[in-house]
Amino acid sequence: MDNRVPPRAAGSGPRRRDRHGRGMRGPIAPPQVPLAASRAEVFADLVQDSVDRLERRWPQLADIDFLVLDVPRLDGPGQAWSDDPVPLGSTMPARDGQRARVVVYRRPVEIRSKGRDERAALVHEVVVEQVADLLGLTPETVDPRYGED
Repeated sequence: MDNRVPPRAAGSGPRRRDRHGRGMRGPIAPPQVPLAASRAEVFADLVQDSVDRLERRWPQLADIDFLVLDVPRLDGPGQAWSDDPVPLGSTMPARDGQRARVVVYRRPVEIRSKGRDERAALVHEVVVEQVADLLGLTPETVDPRYGED
């Protein structure tokens, strides 16, 4: 006797029951809830949280673009890193009709932090330092709690 299940017909549509006859499982979570955010998405959320925290005190930050890049670029082709440490962030002042930019580099920050809380504190420090550089202020002026976290 042959116990094999015959193959389904190609145009028979979606399967209505699983192999145990219980029916297909429902969704694990509602569609509006992300099942898993990527590390890059979580990191971008940390940057946005820091920007939101600073915008209450500095409304002009709405005119600055905040970006997250994985790693900083080398200055030119074929160049290697010098003895300088890898930057955690950078700024580009506004020019030629382009808005000012603050860039936070995800991988160097992740490497220098151990957990989510430490990473959030480091991201905030980097954002504060870059904003201070862009505005020509000290980090303590931008955020009076700078360095306390």
